[in-house]
Amino acid sequence: MDYSTLISPALGILVGVLMGLTGAGGGILSVPLLVFFLDLPITEAAPIALCAVALASSIGAILGLKNKILRYKAAGFMAIFGLALSPIGLWLAPKIPNAPLQILFSLILLYVAIRLLRQARNEIKGVPEEHRKPPPCLMNPAIGKLQWTMPCARALMLAGSLAGFLSGLLGVGGGFIIVPALKRYTDLPVKSIVATSLGVLAIITGGGAIFSAASGSLNIMVAAPFALAALGGLLMGQLLGKKISGSYTQLIFSIFTLVIAIGLLIKGVLLFNT
Repeated sequence: MDYSTLISPALGILVGVLMGLTGAGGGILSVPLLVFFLDLPITEAAPIALCAVALASSIGAILGLKNKILRYKAAGFMAIFGLALSPIGLWLAPKIPNAPLQILFSLILLYVAIRLLRQARNEIKGVPEEHRKPPPCLMNPAIGKLQWTMPCARALMLAGSLAGFLSGLLGVGGGFIIVPALKRYTDLPVKSIVATSLGVLAIITGGGAIFSAASGSLNIMVAAPFALAALGGLLMGQLLGKKISGSYTQLIFSIFTLVIAIGLLIKGVLLFNT
């Protein structure tokens, strides 16, 4: 028996637990964990990660829609542009050597880890958020919907496009782009931001996973147990999250992400020099 059939579900559970504790952001660790423990190149790990994120984010999006906190028009609008750019990333990934791709991924992971670490530290210390001018996408309290303007559409289009491209190129869900973008460009409450982000990710990563399967670049024997285990881990993580402080959970996650990012960077540099 190939040992990956045992390692893959274990990694899936870990990723799912992290997603349940931290939201969609936990999915960004799918690729580096697959690279480390299964010794896969990023071009093979990325489609597997997309399957796991697609399955988990779809469940989250359905729950958000049921609870009427998912802004489905905004999610659909962002996802359209994400779907348009995702195949370009998937097409480009095999044309880039593994070492530079791995270094690029590690740098993005470092950025995410440092940003999360700063946010967690500010929340624990009770540092108030900086005052900002009104965002371009404002909720109309009379109808409970976003008011669409050209600056609003442009901001959401760019965020969706970047998330889609990186999703195809690196196998990341794109939650680390969508969530900050919705926080910056809208006045939606946090729960609605997370649910809307999951809606965008479900469409983009689902499309990427289907495209990967159709092109023959998806290893279904690894992807299926990984994705199903991630879903189970997600439910476990949500239960654990109710008992653990969100700020301290984010602090632990950011430190873990920082360690993984540094390890991936070192591995990429060593690979680049060989």
